[in-house]
Amino acid sequence: QVQLVESGGGLVQPGGSLRLSCAASGSIFSINEMGWYRQAPGKQRELVAFATSGGTTSYANSVKGRFTISRDNAKNTVYLQMNSLKPEDTAVYYCKAVLPRSVSWGRGTQVTVSS
Repeated sequence: QVQLVESGGGLVQPGGSLRLSCAASGSIFSINEMGWYRQAPGKQRELVAFATSGGTTSYANSVKGRFTISRDNAKNTVYLQMNSLKPEDTAVYYCKAVLPRSVSWGRGTQVTVSS
């Protein structure tokens, strides 16, 4: 089992930046992949970015060039640096860890982009 705790969300103006953090605890040695998803009101949860244990990263087209996912294995933490934020980035952001036979989710952190 892996426990995930997100932090770093908040209110930011359009064009601003935020950095989300996701701290993992538990059976962290078994994590294959970690990623960030988001869910806006009335919409389905969607992939934002993920990073594999081998260092491969992938991004949704809507955030390419603006968001960066990174992992600090020493701190068991994955980050999402979000720049040039837009109102359409407003959502609850969730951290996800993929293990060999299961998936763990965090509880989410709210990001609101508004003037």
